[in-house]
Amino acid sequence: MIRFENVGIRFEDDSKPVLTAVDLKVDEGELVLVVGATGSGKTTLLRCVNGLVPHFSGGTLSGRVTVDGRDTRTHRPRDLADIVGVVGQDPAAAFVTDTVEEELAYGMESLGIHADVMRRRVEETLDLLGLADVRGRALRTLSGGQQQRVAIGGVLAAHPRVLVLDEPTSALDPVAAEEVLAALTRLVHDLGLTVLLAEHRLERVVQYADRVVIVENGRVSADLPALAMAMSPVSPPIVDLGRLAGWSPLPLSVRDARRVAGPMRQALAGRTPARVIRSKTLTAASESLLSARALVVNRGRRTVLRGIDLQVHAGEVVALMGRNGSGKSTLLATACGQLPARGGALRTGGLDPASLKPRELLKHVGLVPQDPGMLLYAETVEAECRTADTDVHAATGTTRTLLSHLAPDVQDSTHPRDLSEGQRLALALAIVLAGEPPLVLLDEPTRGLDYGAKTRLVASLRSLAAQGHGILVATHDVELVAELADRVMVIADGEVVTDGPAAEVLAGSPAFAPQVAKVMHPQPWLTVADVAAALEAS
Repeated sequence: MIRFENVGIRFEDDSKPVLTAVDLKVDEGELVLVVGATGSGKTTLLRCVNGLVPHFSGGTLSGRVTVDGRDTRTHRPRDLADIVGVVGQDPAAAFVTDTVEEELAYGMESLGIHADVMRRRVEETLDLLGLADVRGRALRTLSGGQQQRVAIGGVLAAHPRVLVLDEPTSALDPVAAEEVLAALTRLVHDLGLTVLLAEHRLERVVQYADRVVIVENGRVSADLPALAMAMSPVSPPIVDLGRLAGWSPLPLSVRDARRVAGPMRQALAGRTPARVIRSKTLTAASESLLSARALVVNRGRRTVLRGIDLQVHAGEVVALMGRNGSGKSTLLATACGQLPARGGALRTGGLDPASLKPRELLKHVGLVPQDPGMLLYAETVEAECRTADTDVHAATGTTRTLLSHLAPDVQDSTHPRDLSEGQRLALALAIVLAGEPPLVLLDEPTRGLDYGAKTRLVASLRSLAAQGHGILVATHDVELVAELADRVMVIADGEVVTDGPAAEVLAGSPAFAPQVAKVMHPQPWLTVADVAAALEAS
């Protein structure tokens, strides 16, 4: 169905090609997972499938890419639209209508599909992706995860034969991600849909893949999932646990791992993880940087948050979790003064953030939004870093040093829009962290980040917390929360349903438990590092 023959991609401003001598064949009805480090060329590989590279992005393509016999050199993206559907890293950037139903129908209208067929497919897609309750909602009022499901639905409704997805679960809560992947798997198995999918959260996807394609240093290799994971530069926690334990073959699912983890659970029985939760004296003795009491917040006429009580103390990392649309982003927006409280009270550094001017607000709180592009305005990475240093009165080179730590391969001369999603996020993080605000707010900070970049992010945030900064992070990434958080607060329908130590909340939740916790249940282990430290000490 998809064929790459000796394909190379080089962009004008790059010193070396993004892809070199790629030979790859994807058969009809295969689900192929593309993995690699941030900026390795995964997105470029995907964009070759419908001709976005080179017809839209520019650059030079050598070799040949064919889809169902059509050569992308002579078929532009519009000539492939009837067989190839593409969902990019930024789903909202592709929206062309105002409401959910209109967006689901738009692609079919463009292809001239009959109105009766469109109506039936819209209803099927609403049910398939759990969007029926927001069918009439304006797209701009949806959460990031809801927008991502709409973008996937808009492509699926047109019934393409090939579906190309770039980070499809990055903004989805764990349950919604499983539902979307299960729906894709059904379409692959039942209808012969061909899926090419790039994803950093391998713990969600790898068990569904028929094959795994590794992109590294411009080269591409493909193999069966277990064999590919054995040599992949990036791997999910369950594979890392298997490597630690010496399991062969490496497990790809929790079920497979639990079947062989009995001896490990027995060896660790009765032990307590060294990194459980820091002493409760942390919150008793430290300053409150964010305080909410009976907080009520509206977006338009809709009440999004009701009766929220929250404290974030100096030196504390609090994770905010909950399904898509539960109000996490709204709480962060209120904490940094973007939305006013309709009821109750919220204080940042003892002040009402909605009453502060932006320059004054920066002294108390910094927000990294879901869309990092909102913070990027300059023509080059170097200019962004220089401007950020000036804005926050930091020493020259502060932002650039932070960026080099988070994303080592970013070049100064690159335009921010030409960065990968993970690299853009790293730049936005560096800009905010350069000001060292007492309270740091992060909204889905691991979208587009590979495991290495995520490890560096955790180290940076832990360092900030150790210096006395408070951190509130809204995320669906349970593995990040397991590595980073002291406390977890779960929101549902705008109300707090759980607020407690990370180990208790994560290990006790089927939806939010990290992979290691599921494998080691009922023992209280959250991460591979926890297990490794305990085994070394025994």
